[in-house]
Amino acid sequence: MAEGGGSLPVAAWLSALHLDQYVESFQQSELWSVWDCRALTDEELTRLGVLLPGHRRRILLGLQKAFVEAPPPAGTQQPPASKPVPMKRHIFRLSAATGPEQLEPRCPSVPGGTPLVGCRPPLKFSPSLSGGSPEPPAASCSHLPALEDPSPPALGEKPPADGRTRPPLPPLPAKRHQLETKCQSLKAPPLPDRPPVLPPRAVSQRSLSPSWDPPALNPLPRLLIPSGGSSWSDRDLSLHPSAPDTFPGSSPSTLSDSMEGTSATTPLSPTIRAGWLDKNPPQGSYIYQKRWVKLDADYLRYFDSEKDTYSKRLIPVSSISRVSSIGDQKFEVVTNNRNFVFRAENDADRNEWIRTLQEIAEERKGKAPERTLMSLATDSATELANKSGFLELRGFKHKLFVVVSEDKVFLYKNAEDYQLGIGITYIEMNVGNVKEVDRRGFDLTTPYRIFSFSADSEQEKEEWVEAMQQSITEALSNSEVAERIWAVESNRFCADCGSPKPDWASINLCVVICKRCAGEHRGLGPGITKVRSLKMDRKVWTEELIELFQQFGNMMANQFWAANVPPSEAISPSSGSQERRRFLIAKYREGKYRHYHPLFGNQEELNRALCAAVTTSDLAETQALLFCGASVTCDTGDPQCPTPLALAERSGQRLQMEFLLHNKTSEPPRLEMVCSEEKPYSVHLPSITHNGFLYKTPSMVKPISERKGPEEFSRRWCTLQDGVLSYYENNRNTVPNGEIRVEEIVCLVNNPLHAHGIESTFEVYTEADRLYLFGLESPDSAREWLKSIAKSFVHPCAEGLLALDFERLGRLHYKGGLTLEHAQEGWFALVGSTLHVCSEDGCRQEPLQLRKLQELSIQGDHEVLVLVERRRTLYIQGERKLDFLGWVHAIQKAAGSSGDTLSEQQLTESDVPLLVDRCIDYITQCGLTSEGIYRKSGQNSKTTSLLEALQRDARRVRLKEGEHQVDDVANTLKRFFRDLGDGLFTRRWAPDWLWATALEDEEAKVGEYRQLLAALPPVNRATLKALINHLFRIQCFSGENQMTTHNLAIVFGPTLFQTDGKDYKAGRVVEDLISHYVEIFNVNDQEMKKQQDEITAIMKMREASSSGTQQAGDFICTVYLEEKKTETEQHVKIPATMTAEELTFEILDRRKIVMKEKDYWSCFEVNEREEAERPLHYSEKVLPILHCLGTESYLVVKKQMSMENMLIYLASRVGDCKHGMMKFREERNLLGLGLSTGFHDRYFILSHSWLRLYKEVRQRGWGWSHKPEKEWPVRNLKVYLGVKKKLRPPTCWGFTVFYENEKHEKQQWYLCCDTQADLREWFATFLQVQNGGSLWPLEHPKMRVAQPQQDARLGNISLIPLRGNESEMRNSVAAFATDPLTLLRNV
Repeated sequence: MAEGGGSLPVAAWLSALHLDQYVESFQQSELWSVWDCRALTDEELTRLGVLLPGHRRRILLGLQKAFVEAPPPAGTQQPPASKPVPMKRHIFRLSAATGPEQLEPRCPSVPGGTPLVGCRPPLKFSPSLSGGSPEPPAASCSHLPALEDPSPPALGEKPPADGRTRPPLPPLPAKRHQLETKCQSLKAPPLPDRPPVLPPRAVSQRSLSPSWDPPALNPLPRLLIPSGGSSWSDRDLSLHPSAPDTFPGSSPSTLSDSMEGTSATTPLSPTIRAGWLDKNPPQGSYIYQKRWVKLDADYLRYFDSEKDTYSKRLIPVSSISRVSSIGDQKFEVVTNNRNFVFRAENDADRNEWIRTLQEIAEERKGKAPERTLMSLATDSATELANKSGFLELRGFKHKLFVVVSEDKVFLYKNAEDYQLGIGITYIEMNVGNVKEVDRRGFDLTTPYRIFSFSADSEQEKEEWVEAMQQSITEALSNSEVAERIWAVESNRFCADCGSPKPDWASINLCVVICKRCAGEHRGLGPGITKVRSLKMDRKVWTEELIELFQQFGNMMANQFWAANVPPSEAISPSSGSQERRRFLIAKYREGKYRHYHPLFGNQEELNRALCAAVTTSDLAETQALLFCGASVTCDTGDPQCPTPLALAERSGQRLQMEFLLHNKTSEPPRLEMVCSEEKPYSVHLPSITHNGFLYKTPSMVKPISERKGPEEFSRRWCTLQDGVLSYYENNRNTVPNGEIRVEEIVCLVNNPLHAHGIESTFEVYTEADRLYLFGLESPDSAREWLKSIAKSFVHPCAEGLLALDFERLGRLHYKGGLTLEHAQEGWFALVGSTLHVCSEDGCRQEPLQLRKLQELSIQGDHEVLVLVERRRTLYIQGERKLDFLGWVHAIQKAAGSSGDTLSEQQLTESDVPLLVDRCIDYITQCGLTSEGIYRKSGQNSKTTSLLEALQRDARRVRLKEGEHQVDDVANTLKRFFRDLGDGLFTRRWAPDWLWATALEDEEAKVGEYRQLLAALPPVNRATLKALINHLFRIQCFSGENQMTTHNLAIVFGPTLFQTDGKDYKAGRVVEDLISHYVEIFNVNDQEMKKQQDEITAIMKMREASSSGTQQAGDFICTVYLEEKKTETEQHVKIPATMTAEELTFEILDRRKIVMKEKDYWSCFEVNEREEAERPLHYSEKVLPILHCLGTESYLVVKKQMSMENMLIYLASRVGDCKHGMMKFREERNLLGLGLSTGFHDRYFILSHSWLRLYKEVRQRGWGWSHKPEKEWPVRNLKVYLGVKKKLRPPTCWGFTVFYENEKHEKQQWYLCCDTQADLREWFATFLQVQNGGSLWPLEHPKMRVAQPQQDARLGNISLIPLRGNESEMRNSVAAFATDPLTLLRNV
């Protein structure tokens, strides 16, 4: 804080924070100046009345920033200030120019959600309070410890050796979200004169002296933040801050760093690649210009300098159609409307740029287009624009096309570029200020440049200024309350007109409304509705009021207020002001559409019912009573609690109290136009759509578990009329026995014939979790009822599903594709084994083939059904238990084997039954050389049980060596084919196959076989090819397994043709298929060569095994050295006893790498999906890890860079536990159900047996009696270094923790540390606790025990993959297919 800044009045300081509602509370607590507030903590702010967490964080951040970086008040020693050095106006100081802070790089951004509020003042463009010129905000995070910056020198500059300090900071806190505040700890208290006593490691590094040395470099990669500016055109469009716009004491690099990552609402994509390239100008000149180029997931941008805030051109990744090399270190980026030519320094750099661009472009094409303004297509490019048009910008010859959208202003060269989505740049309005200059001109001022615009007329200028001021308001608004209220699905749309993202509310009616409706609400008066903003009126939004809106929601409110709205009177987002006013008067002032309470008109009974309702949690009942005439101040008859409010307080009903408080002065609706005897308004009933007699059972609240007999059905007259399905005692009655509103129907089920005592039955599920069973004797009549009911409740967007002969039809909430943050409603139809999906926007998705699912599981306490296909994953949520259980059972049944024919089995992607694929893979892996394979019979009981398990659900069966015998699996495969319905060759074509054996001409015979193969059904054809390919491999090892082609034909002929074995023709067919495998199945030369190479490798392996060098049960897996590349992969046999240390030495020995004294080589398990890795303990067995590895995980041997520091820490540590603050985020399942919205500060204690989590700091001196919020046994934790980037962790020093209990229930969460040293210490403690105190062996063997010669020769040969199908097996030896001599070079 600048000199004298401590005496700044607290009122002015809070006003700058937009928190002036707390001025009175601060002054009542004798806090008159900013200096008086220096020791405030989170708890003290709560006692002061600052209840919203966001407000407390903003105040604490402001105090921390001011007092951490500011010199102490007068009387304390200060370091000498550096003397300013005059510099040329076009040369800028580097951000790392002073003090020890130079080593601090840019702060990582905070995860998505509401941005944090800064603690620095924005640049003012009018005289400051003190009358001097304002100083720019410092952009580096000086309060954080130094982060590792692994960038090359081109990306950053080295700090100078001198110790100059920063200039003093201005006294006022910021009005905007600054980047540096995003990486601060949110709840750590400021540094008072006497800091509180904390556990040793909980003390933040911010309290260290300026001479503190930064920690060692972090081996984890740092998240790069893309530039906040976008792009400019190629000629004369650079918006590099010029000399007149530069502020004294600031450096463009610092400002650029601040700009990067600063976003009020939209998180920015991390930079994937950046560097210097030469660029060819668009006119085709041969003079290349040097440009700084950045690539992120959305854009390819280039700048004049790496320090520039604004780029010269921006190329959307979505518009890149091709990237190709054109020689001489040059490459070309081809877009929809233009080509860009770049030149790198060398071929390697060029190739890396091409590879990265191609990968990002392909990945982008595979994703759904993001709805960002810069990437919108022509048909939707104008949807988000608040204001758009041409403006003159000083310094440019031609007008620019300018667009104001939410909290940003976008610039384009022309309207055509706008339609194409190719922009120049955009301006973040959270750092902007708009000021009118003259009749047609106005300035948009930012810390980086003053944009001087000129409109065509004065009226247009005023429209532009108003639009930009609204954009600034949007950027400065706090969306914390809005986001919490929008968490309720119905609150995301206006309660009156349905506009999306309403940011206003009526706090007494408990409805969320849009801005246009809010204006009309105000006209009704405060006695009817009290309007407040979700984003601006922060003082009114107490925790109770927020919970009240979350409990109520627009849906519950409209069930009362809009129960009877006729379609002709409803309004839409496009309705005019008069329509809105007329509708809102009718809805709220007159109560024309409300749902009348049964006690309406009886004042005494209404008051008595209100007194009873407020003592319960039934808010809907209280609402109905209150707005049907009950008095909020009625006499309760209880002297101690004379009012309903007092009754609610005594009963502990906080939300009832809040609702009554806001409705103390509310007026009940009065419908003067209708007399008291007249009935309330009702919708006009249309004509009857369907009627007739149906058999019906009583409604149920549980799934139907048994067959219903005819005696349980009752004959009822049913009508489907005006959206209501009514059932009567008979066709003469006028009063129905019951009704089902079609909008409440969520699922319709067509049962198989004779499922119950009535021939044709169907089920109706409702939102109230009730099940209705109807039936008819005529299937045609039942089908007509089904179609009629389906048409009445299915949304028009899903009408295409009605044409299907569905077994089950309904609406469910699901997540899929790239939209995993929020669930959407979709319509589902189950037809056989195919699941059809139609999204809420009417888009018909590709059907899911349930029998081909790779995974089908239930997660989250039976709340989520996960369906994994090869190209997509679908998460179906169970909001209603009854119909969700029905969907689960139906999908599980459809995804299983439903019969004994091949087409009714669970299938792989290549149409091979999963049962056949599993058996073939296991025998290929473990039984190729087993003597008498397929001739020997396994145990009958094991074969039967295994076949039943595979036929029940082959996805759940994992064949493992040791648990399953080769002969049992072989016998299972033979029995499956023998018992197969219709046979492998089918009854239709089997005689023709047998007849073909009589042909004497081999060529004619092969031709006949090929024609018969083409005539088989696709599943039979694919299965036959997979089986013959497998038998072809088996006979290649006939020298060991004694199973020649003839012997295999003898075994499989009768099995496949399901004969008694007396007809030799069946064996002849199989023998011909194996012998002519290449010709009949059209196997090309390349595929055959790969198989021959694989067979050769397997033969070599078996020779080594027969000589005693191969242990039984060894697995083959791929291990990489230092990084995952083809040239670094090593194929290693993993015996059951091999440890991670032995595997590490095995890899190092093969590459002849000598381990030096300070080299800590380790084996790492890398999880690519989680972007995390785990060093294996040297004594950890490798084989169990391989069994658990997923398809996105692999093993790599590399140096463990932090091991030495961890050993030093453990040697010097006092005590046996670790405790301190970390940022915590929990993830219970893939969908994010129950997820916290971001990272939160939590206090952790790690002991020798438990990891405990507390919400607040626990002082050791007071003992540990406080119960932790969560605790986990350490032995069940698996800790990985790294956190997924898409979670936007607050720091780059984090780790991912997996927990699995005894019931195999899994949890996952993420932890982030403030410094790299903290990360090392926590991780070292985890390893020490989990491994009995030993992190590294005390003595390493100087050299490995000598391995047999055969192992050294064959170690690099890929033999049998640990898992995978035939195609994966072939690919694993692709490296040896080009040179067969590779196999013998070391012999």
